[in-house]
Amino acid sequence: MKLSTPSRAVSLAYRKKHLIVFDLDGTLAKTKSEVDAEMVSVFRALLEQKNIAVIGGGKYALFKKQLVSHLAYPKELLARLYLFPTTATSFYRYQKGWKKIYRLELSKGERAQIKRAFREVFKEINYVHPVKTYGKVIEDRGTQVTFSALGQEIVAVLGEEGVRMKEEWTRKNTPLKMRIANLVSKKLPKLEVRAAGFTSIDVTRKGIDKVYGIRQIEKHLHIRVKDMLFIGDALAPGGNDYAVRKTGVDCIAVHGPEDTKKIMRSLTM
Repeated sequence: MKLSTPSRAVSLAYRKKHLIVFDLDGTLAKTKSEVDAEMVSVFRALLEQKNIAVIGGGKYALFKKQLVSHLAYPKELLARLYLFPTTATSFYRYQKGWKKIYRLELSKGERAQIKRAFREVFKEINYVHPVKTYGKVIEDRGTQVTFSALGQEIVAVLGEEGVRMKEEWTRKNTPLKMRIANLVSKKLPKLEVRAAGFTSIDVTRKGIDKVYGIRQIEKHLHIRVKDMLFIGDALAPGGNDYAVRKTGVDCIAVHGPEDTKKIMRSLTM
């Protein structure tokens, strides 16, 4: 697997890929934010030439808000876009409207167990939540349970200030987040616990990560890994995109949506 950076010219081999796979948060849009008008334009130009899949930790409703609601494209183009929310525990594609292809629900008991594990860890380490949070701190997404230190709705409520606060929390508290993830993982050995995004920890069924997402793309779209290109902002060890490197897929690391736009334009040259 080759790993490129935005400063490196996109090779002809990459331009020949059949499918481009994107992370969402930090890659196509700022964390929990909506794509901007320029991204909508370059995304369309790429979709006119390539199939596109998007894999992210957010729930389907967030995918719609951040991305899909902005894509006023012809249905023929939307049919080339494939969505894998909540770390590919669900899959949606456009077939006379957006249709659910699969959804891997956690059981009611598993979801209760996950929430209990978080509460126990918080008590054990004397974790104190911020004085003010925005939305649910532990959100049950059905296929995934997610802890978000500042609350799920901070960006929806505060906009750019919410993005800044998440970035600041990450700079100061990443070791704490990793400690919480590690301790929760020990309590949930039959489930998958991952530090994700800026302030989040996701819990899904065992074996569910972006490797699983790539394999689901292979299975459902009948596209080989060698014909894919993955673009994400967290491909370094410890990042929530790092797992995809195990598949052998070619990757390009970006440092935010502006870098992503440059790569997308290069792919359409």
